Amino acid sequence: MSQMETCQLLKECTSGIKMAIDAIREVLPNVKSQTMKDKLSASEKEHKKLESEAENLLKQYRVESGEPGMMARGMAWMKTNLQMSVNPGDDTVANLMSTGCDMGIRNLYKALNDNTGASEGAKALVKKVIKVEEDLGKEMQEYL
Repeated sequence: MSQMETCQLLKECTSGIKMAIDAIREVLPNVKSQTMKDKLSASEKEHKKLESEAENLLKQYRVESGEPGMMARGMAWMKTNLQMSVNPGDDTVANLMSTGCDMGIRNLYKALNDNTGASEGAKALVKKVIKVEEDLGKEMQEYL
């Protein structure tokens, strides 16, 4: 097990989780369907739980959690607000969330493949996050 790879994987994981939480919070006020709001709120809670788990693992290594890059955050914010201003609606929210989930999943798989020497605990956590992202993406399909 490589401590450096474990920390790198956990930082990438926390960064992605924070992006997901930000995205959910950004779109939630625009959601009309109560069922969709409930699904997004439940996913946000699950992401927060996983973020706490990742940060606790990072504390064991005395490393700060990962933060999304300013450029990535800014671009996500602009895309969300532009699309919501052009076509406000649950279908737009579902599209944004599905796209975000797909990107998150790809990034996490890349991080897993780039950090094969990471601890099994870190890898297991990343796989949990991938599962949450996959589930949310599937839940959004009915609104597309």
